[in-house]
Amino acid sequence: QVQLVESGGGLVQTGGSLRLSCVASGRTVSAYAMGWFRQAPGKEREFVAGLSRSAFSTDYADSLKGRFTISRDNVKNTMYLQMNSLKAEDTAAYYCAAAISSDGVVVTTDNDYNYWGQGTQVTVSS
Repeated sequence: QVQLVESGGGLVQTGGSLRLSCVASGRTVSAYAMGWFRQAPGKEREFVAGLSRSAFSTDYADSLKGRFTISRDNVKNTMYLQMNSLKAEDTAAYYCAAAISSDGVVVTTDNDYNYWGQGTQVTVSS
């Protein structure tokens, strides 16, 4: 079983950048497909970005391509989400998650994830 802890959220102005971190403990991140989701008040949780077990494959929500980058550091057992050119509509709680999955698969559906972090709040002010 893996435990996930997010950090790096905060208040940033429109156009700014943040890097979220998701530190895993208990098992290595390379054993899982991993992803980032977000949930804004009054809205459903939505997929942001994901990477396969090997981290060779990645996928992003269409609206976020070009602004967000997902990555992983196996030595630090940490996954990252670099967010650039932030907009007010990016304001949400961001969650990292890990899925038991075959390699080569990017998991984009929240119900298919087995482990979740507690979330970190990102607020973008206009």
